[in-house]
Amino acid sequence: MIELENVAYSYGGGDLLSDISLRLQPGSFHFLTGPSGAGKSTFLKLCYMELTASAGMVQVFGQDVRSLERDQVALARRRIGVVHQDCKFLDHLTVAENIALPLTVAGRDVAAEMENLTSLIDWVGLKRQQNQLPPELSGGERQRAALARAVIMGPDVILADEPTGNVDWEMSQRLLSLLIELNKMGKSVLVATHDLNLIRTAKSQISARVLRIANRKLQLAGADL
Repeated sequence: MIELENVAYSYGGGDLLSDISLRLQPGSFHFLTGPSGAGKSTFLKLCYMELTASAGMVQVFGQDVRSLERDQVALARRRIGVVHQDCKFLDHLTVAENIALPLTVAGRDVAAEMENLTSLIDWVGLKRQQNQLPPELSGGERQRAALARAVIMGPDVILADEPTGNVDWEMSQRLLSLLIELNKMGKSVLVATHDLNLIRTAKSQISARVLRIANRKLQLAGADL
């Protein structure tokens, strides 16, 4: 689904990532760890084509991203749901309208999708908050709204950048449960996190590979995690 082969990314005159290779298979679950500044967010941005590799090849759904036109990139991105670390919303729109925004941008009839939208909002536990404005939400509610917005288009891949970084342990568990449920539905999930306890909890419930970025390289983390 997403494949990186001998990928490097340079920033500020030096390599931030070097000789990175990974294949995300359908239905797989991966965690990505590493110290702050190691390049976890950069790695995710390469996966969803916000950044272009300095060297090597990135393939998304069987297509070399270097050969894609702008409209083809936009179509491919609709198959990738992204939960950013700093989830941003349009504060003048309600929670429901923010979650539905990808449908609007794609030119789809939101009214015709209302049943699915309502079910999704209920699934993430925001039925009571759906008519509120984003500034009224707690950190955990914002993260759940961000996850709902990321999956509203029915993507094949979910990429989450520190989705539990600003919430307490109980909310971390709730968000993890949602990601695991998405994976059991057949979605490929890649979560960048520094929370080793979260990873240990997940590994007790599902089969997940743990990757680590350190010294510009990507490697399989030790079994002691």
